[in-house]
Amino acid sequence: MSVGIHAFGGYVPRLRLQREVIAATNAWFNPGLEALGTGERSIANWDEDAVTMAVEAVRDALGGAGRDGIQGVYLASTSLPFQDRQNAGIVAEALRLGHSLRTLDITGSQRVGTAALVTALQTVAGGGGPVLVVGAEKRRTKAASPLELTTGDGAAALLIAQGDGAARLLGHATETVDFVDHYRGQNQAFDYVWEERWVRDEGYLKIIPTAVVRALEAAAVDPGAIAHFCVPSATRRVAATLAGQLGIPAASVRDNLQGTCGEAGAAHPLLMLVHALEQACPGDKVLVTGFGQGCDALVVEAGEQLGAAKPALGIAGHLTRRRKETNYQRYLAINDLVTLERGLRAEVDKQTGLTTLFRNKDMLLGFVGGRCRTCKTPQYPKSHVCANPDCNAVESQDDYPFSERTATLNSHTADRLTYSPDPPAYYGMVQFDEGGRAMMDLADIDPGTELQVGQPMRMVFRIKDYDTNRGFRRYFWKATPTGC
Repeated sequence: MSVGIHAFGGYVPRLRLQREVIAATNAWFNPGLEALGTGERSIANWDEDAVTMAVEAVRDALGGAGRDGIQGVYLASTSLPFQDRQNAGIVAEALRLGHSLRTLDITGSQRVGTAALVTALQTVAGGGGPVLVVGAEKRRTKAASPLELTTGDGAAALLIAQGDGAARLLGHATETVDFVDHYRGQNQAFDYVWEERWVRDEGYLKIIPTAVVRALEAAAVDPGAIAHFCVPSATRRVAATLAGQLGIPAASVRDNLQGTCGEAGAAHPLLMLVHALEQACPGDKVLVTGFGQGCDALVVEAGEQLGAAKPALGIAGHLTRRRKETNYQRYLAINDLVTLERGLRAEVDKQTGLTTLFRNKDMLLGFVGGRCRTCKTPQYPKSHVCANPDCNAVESQDDYPFSERTATLNSHTADRLTYSPDPPAYYGMVQFDEGGRAMMDLADIDPGTELQVGQPMRMVFRIKDYDTNRGFRRYFWKATPTGC
């Protein structure tokens, strides 16, 4: 039985910080940054992290398809918000995948995105699927560092199951070498990076070829047959040099998305793979590599079901839905890279009662309300008594998820008195098209935007607030204008 990719999708945040702004701000200290000051990089908003972006990537991959039967969620990232709480479990709860599944956080190297993919392929081949593989990254970097310009935030998701699907695995190989091109020690906030030329010559150009040759042999594929070559490196000309060295057609080298997104760390091989599948044709062979203390190389072949599996937005769609950001100070503030006077209203204790969170996890993480069996009225939150005044049935409500329901905006306000990490705080009443309403925070509202009563809204999974005293963050759903 073959194993393949049956669904795929991605997520890139809307905000795009212009690199020329970063370079102009910091070139007084490091003039070399001006050479990197072209294009833009994606930046997650204050209420986004690896978990929320992973949820959005899976929603993009699965669309309106059913989520029943998924047996595992593997979340790969080096920027997971919790060190000792399973982040993949939060993703599974938000997506309402049930509890009879395996969840696994995979971290510790820039290679964990492809490592999670290989692990899932092997699990499914052994009868343990389907499995969702998600890579998501929101990396923090030092100001005025080259990484600040070359990195970007984003996520990608793939559903692995038995059968050819949209693309079937032909072969893979792994080369493990303790080659330390960079590292982040325990309790360190930022990566320590070694010299770029040494990393290129001794790392990329020597370790990747070994894994690629073995993967091509395992797949019984000639290098000249590769149609899409994905090398997630921000270092210039690495992919082209590798292609020439390996006999892979130069035309197959994929855009590494450096000009429009930046390198999304451990998630970037999966972003590039998803982007390649979006543009591939049936029969195309895709070679993707993941580099970090070694290399993973995988060869997949696009199948006849590729067209039906393509996501509504994917990476390409998310790259086009952008908002230009030129406020470098705002970027520093929402990433907690500068000490900002946030005012007295920011000092409220935000301790989360873990017992309350557990009792209400379906309502809070899954956005599950109720619908009356008697009169079919939906409501949020679910209660013992139907909210319909003409019904008032008792204990008559079944679970009713609101996260995928479309809605319109009934009322809205912009509040600069209450504390928000990105003022003003927007909130309002949302009316769901199939019934039910809720007062909700609004997300991704552009400065100067005139919100309109009656405009379409969709739900997004975001951070509600941070408990900085205890290192905890609460998640909930917010409403955002459709198209954002």
